Amino acid sequence: MEDLTSTGDIPVSTLVGGEVVRTTPDANLYEVAGLLNRHDIGALVVDDADAEATAVITERDVIRALAAMDDPAEIRVHQVASTDLVWCNSDQPIAEVASTMAGRFLRHMLVEDDGELVGIVSARDVLGAYSAAEPLEG
Repeated sequence: MEDLTSTGDIPVSTLVGGEVVRTTPDANLYEVAGLLNRHDIGALVVDDADAEATAVITERDVIRALAAMDDPAEIRVHQVASTDLVWCNSDQPIAEVASTMAGRFLRHMLVEDDGELVGIVSARDVLGAYSAAEPLEG
């Protein structure tokens, strides 16, 4: 196991894996909820026709829309998804990514490698990396 100091030095790429689950701007909230549930994730990448990430829709976005009492079948992803995308490089240390996430109050951050989307890192992923580390002596 790593100690807390060295955990922060590990590249964020160690925290991402598997497919990036995507949706379209015209999907409705029922479809989004189904994907989030089926894949047991908290965020989806929204792609345009060129398969470029244009937005992210999260569980929180869905909850906010539902709280407004709007019809989930009528609400489209493009109406509620965040287009303010925040990226990090796959080789960035976990500590830098955690600092950016905390400073900007982010729960999810897109991870790229050579300009290509390779994953999404969540605050839970970062917390898990630190909680798995052995406590420092002292």
